[in-house]
Amino acid sequence: MATFYIQQFGCRATHADGAALERQLLSRGYVASAEATAADFVVVNTCTVTAAADAQAREAIRKIHAQNPAARLIVTGCYAQRAPEDLAALPGVSWVVGNSHKPQIPELIGAFPQSPASPSVQDFFPADSLHAEPLSISRAPAKILTGDIFEQTALLAAPVLGGEGNHTRPVLKIQDGCNSRCSYCVIPFVRGKSRSLPAEVVLQEIQRLTAAGFREIVLSGINLGTYGRDLSPRVEFLDLLRRILDETTVERLRISSIEPLDVTRDLIELFTSTDRTAQHFHMPLQSGSDRILAAMHRWYRAEHYARRVELIRERLPYAAIGADVIVGFPGESEADHAATLALIERLPFTYLHVFSFSKRPGTQAAKLSNELPIAVIKHRARELRALGESKAAVFRRSQLNTTLRVLTLRPDEDPAADSTPALSSNYLRVRIRGAWPANHWLNVRILNAEGNNLLAEPTTLQRAALAPAGVRGQQICHPESIR
Repeated sequence: MATFYIQQFGCRATHADGAALERQLLSRGYVASAEATAADFVVVNTCTVTAAADAQAREAIRKIHAQNPAARLIVTGCYAQRAPEDLAALPGVSWVVGNSHKPQIPELIGAFPQSPASPSVQDFFPADSLHAEPLSISRAPAKILTGDIFEQTALLAAPVLGGEGNHTRPVLKIQDGCNSRCSYCVIPFVRGKSRSLPAEVVLQEIQRLTAAGFREIVLSGINLGTYGRDLSPRVEFLDLLRRILDETTVERLRISSIEPLDVTRDLIELFTSTDRTAQHFHMPLQSGSDRILAAMHRWYRAEHYARRVELIRERLPYAAIGADVIVGFPGESEADHAATLALIERLPFTYLHVFSFSKRPGTQAAKLSNELPIAVIKHRARELRALGESKAAVFRRSQLNTTLRVLTLRPDEDPAADSTPALSSNYLRVRIRGAWPANHWLNVRILNAEGNNLLAEPTTLQRAALAPAGVRGQQICHPESIR
């Protein structure tokens, strides 16, 4: 049977799409290859959130083709939806499939000819199988299969078991697309309108994961707080969380990025009421200047955002609070930048993700002429990153001599490593003395901070309950059905 490899780029949503494609291909009998160089088919799942992401995808395609010229390259994802012609012109690419038709990739692979000559798209899909979606078809050098993304109703969903946590903490995408129109963001135009995985399906997936032995599950989405607003009857995100806690045995539930206005008092109270939710909130800030927030078409102002952070800190004193910040938006003045620095300095953030503004074709911000010099953007980004690192260091030091309950992650590949990685509820990286099995809870005493990690040792009780001798490399078994 043919082999395949999926090369992933971008956010958790993109990785979730790739996991769903892998599940579909495995169910059809295809064999996953460990490397792109040995695969018959390589699916390159792209991101387009920045110009750098575009360049990274193009470089990877060229490299894969050079190393495995016999492979059939299928390029999909957000870049493929936004600019398919650019990707179709790259050497070695057989097909470019937009997000609009990503669910049909397994059918496309199944119908691929054995000879090098590629037939037309009609040979693969009868006209009535394309749901009357308009197609853009390029005859050379590669075929293009795209359509109106806003007509897309399917939501590719499968747990992502790789990546962060090394198969210990699966990520489940429950929402895709976005109905907002932030002036800098291309995502709505490449992922379409907001759509949600039905609550019953979410519960079934979580039940399968917990039955397989997973202890922490991460819920993700493009605009997670809008979950369920498209369903009939409508489902509130908060109600879904309550059902998950009531109807499944998941031991710890973590949510990914959520918009600040969706962080309500009721949501915070839910997190306060149980130790089964991770004390971790990641809320995109983007700017601390009201003038820039208005130009970005963000639906809040700096003080609205600040109040959300203060509410979290009041009710959950040790919660992780992270933010995304965009530096160098067109027209951003020194005063705007200073306002952002001042707001971040004032609030109890525990980490920051800093991004330089990247002009995205088709967005309103791309039309603005008052762009900042690259040197100015780099300087401001360095200031923000330094501030973020300082805030993170302060938070890590606040945990010294405390006891944290952590989830052990997959041990390091280095057999000489004398510690085991773990993650706390409040998103702190911990290194535990000794070799411990993955996917176990440990109560640990925080001894010191080293770089971005906290150094710890298990409590006496934990040492007696779970002896570390000879356990390195033990893993929880995962059914093939959820790989």
